[in-house]
Amino acid sequence: MIAAIEVLSSYFRTKRLSRPGLSRADFEAAQTRALARWLHNDLPQVRAYAAAPARLSDLPITDKAQLMAQFHRYNRPGLTAEQAWAGLEGGKIGRLTIGCSTGTSGNRGLFVISEAERFRWLGSILAKCMDGLLTRPSRVAIVLPRDTRLYHAARRLPWLQLRVFDITIGPVNWRAELESFAPTVLLAPPRLLRHFAESRYRLQPQRIFAAAETLDPPDRPMIEGYFNRPLDQIYMATEGLFATTCRHGGLHLAEDATFFEFEPAGDGLVTPLVTAFRRETQIMARYRMNDLLRLADTPCSCGSPLRHVHEIVGRMDDCFRLAGGVLLTPDVLRNAVLSARDIDDFRLVQRSGTQVELLLPPELPEASAQAAATAVQALLNQRSPGVQLTLTRRPLPLDATRKLRRVECALPQALP
Repeated sequence: MIAAIEVLSSYFRTKRLSRPGLSRADFEAAQTRALARWLHNDLPQVRAYAAAPARLSDLPITDKAQLMAQFHRYNRPGLTAEQAWAGLEGGKIGRLTIGCSTGTSGNRGLFVISEAERFRWLGSILAKCMDGLLTRPSRVAIVLPRDTRLYHAARRLPWLQLRVFDITIGPVNWRAELESFAPTVLLAPPRLLRHFAESRYRLQPQRIFAAAETLDPPDRPMIEGYFNRPLDQIYMATEGLFATTCRHGGLHLAEDATFFEFEPAGDGLVTPLVTAFRRETQIMARYRMNDLLRLADTPCSCGSPLRHVHEIVGRMDDCFRLAGGVLLTPDVLRNAVLSARDIDDFRLVQRSGTQVELLLPPELPEASAQAAATAVQALLNQRSPGVQLTLTRRPLPLDATRKLRRVECALPQALP
């Protein structure tokens, strides 16, 4: 009964705060009240903010390294990181759910949430992504590297069947099961959705969501063309649910549960600071994300008051760091490669301060490969003369063991 109450209350609150026609001013007034209650009631419940000021802007900025180093100070039960890692195998400690990130950047993060928060998250997902799910049976397939009890909350709903398919054991091991399950809703990283299309999986989902990785331009038309459905996005991380696609195709920030601040990152991009004011167990206040966003200049045509994101560009970790403090963001590098014709897959990796490698599949016409190499070298010459590009031709198969990063900086955090 408590689970159903939490799901439904979260569902209807989310729908109410994101409804078309609600003015931005009225939304911000409601958000400000919710944030003020959280600052007063929940923030002081953890050691890190026992003497927290009343204004959010007075709090220090935090990040993953700080949170993991002092994990016990940011969660209400006072769990240490060691205790949380020990409880990860079973997915819980008592009635608390424990989860972690896949560690794409080499720095895995932990999260801990209560039972009530699990079901609130479910209600929010249902409201944002699966409108109408309350009135008809649905089969939801989630294809991700790790299963957690967070998703198991959905199994308490009698009209919803949910199965999680583990990327890391390889699609060949569960293709038949996935096709037999015949999901009506399919959620997976873009590289897996593309693999399903290229391998002609027998699937006919009514809605498709890309999640957990950057959605690069070459992937969308291939996925949408095969499934004959628009491809939506879910921007979700260890730290929470941050954005979802509306029915008009706009990617909206989850401002009904998270307060966003933005730090400029150059070229019109921003990195978000997030404050999760609906979370009570693990506190995240002014937490710096590693993602690069391009905000939309105009509201979405759907009429929602929630802010509209034009593009999730990539991660700060994957900016190329060149001599003289020059940074090249993933979108600029990606666009240079894609300026050549016929390219729908590639890898561009910074190997050192002066060496960059472009990997292209052998079946790509040589003229297109050389055109891409020329475009990238010209960009490098313009921004940081002395950087040399090496062109490598080899197959680019699906790698189930790691997230796809077409643009990748393989340097340590600081250049020597």
